[in-house]
Amino acid sequence: MRHWALVFILLAFTTMTVAQNHDQQVRAQVDSVLTARYFSNKGNIDTSYILRPTTKWTVKARLNVSGAKIETEGIDNGQHFNSEMKADYKSTLSLAVSYLGFSLSVALNPAKLMGKYRDYELNFNSYGKRFGFDVIYQNAHNFTGWHDHDGMERIELPADMLKVKTLNVNAFYVFNSSRFSYPAAFSQSYVQRRSAGSFLLAVSGQGQHATLDWEQEMQLKMTNIGIGAGYGYNYVPAQSWLLHISALPTFIVYSNTSMTFGDNRIPLNYHFPEVIITGRGAIVHQWSNKFLGLSMVFNFTNIGHKDNLAIHNIKWRVRTFFGFRF
Repeated sequence: MRHWALVFILLAFTTMTVAQNHDQQVRAQVDSVLTARYFSNKGNIDTSYILRPTTKWTVKARLNVSGAKIETEGIDNGQHFNSEMKADYKSTLSLAVSYLGFSLSVALNPAKLMGKYRDYELNFNSYGKRFGFDVIYQNAHNFTGWHDHDGMERIELPADMLKVKTLNVNAFYVFNSSRFSYPAAFSQSYVQRRSAGSFLLAVSGQGQHATLDWEQEMQLKMTNIGIGAGYGYNYVPAQSWLLHISALPTFIVYSNTSMTFGDNRIPLNYHFPEVIITGRGAIVHQWSNKFLGLSMVFNFTNIGHKDNLAIHNIKWRVRTFFGFRF
């Protein structure tokens, strides 16, 4: 009986050893494939200008601050009006971990956790070697501002009167991706070694529904799609520094916008030029396997004309970050 027990234990140990070896082989094979994929594009880039970090892991902590503003101007029943509404600033903390280009991040908003306001915002972005995009969804209630109708005394509008749902989508294509890297400035998955620039193609989309519950309900509905081109430049003043600036103006090719005061609807007729402008900037400092930086994304929409209805929609986000590679 003891012999059978020893045989059973030996077989179990052998099976476990074989399974562990198999798992190790599978993990090594997967790691090898991911490593080859991550570094496989060296032939498509000029390594004297950009290159991949030699490490596999990147850990990054980020602080994000964002804001929004809506400005309107127009004519209602022969009377001129102006208004401006600003959203409360929003701050979030996040931690991101990346392994060979695959990233996972978690974010929290301290003020929201403490129940200070009901707003929420979702940000999703990807900055690839050739293609990249930003997607921002905002549901905001904490707007404050003012309204001026036909030269009357300016009226301050308290918070919670304006509710805004906004979706912004901005996508771009980089021509000179062998020497110019968006990821070097915004995701740090590349390193820019020498200064370079590139022309860019861009597509922008925006949808917004705003409701102002004041003396009479006012609603703003807006849908815009723009196509355009711009330019970006990465400036490397010293080996450990990178400065990025880019502008992507898109001209609106489709627009469906109107404002409603009670039962009075004011359609917004197309008035050239109507644009969606996306601007980006970044400063990154690297030393050893660590990096520290600041980045900014700014969206500005200009549609309509003040003789009927003009709308300026502004959305911005500033991000500070610190990370290390290993």
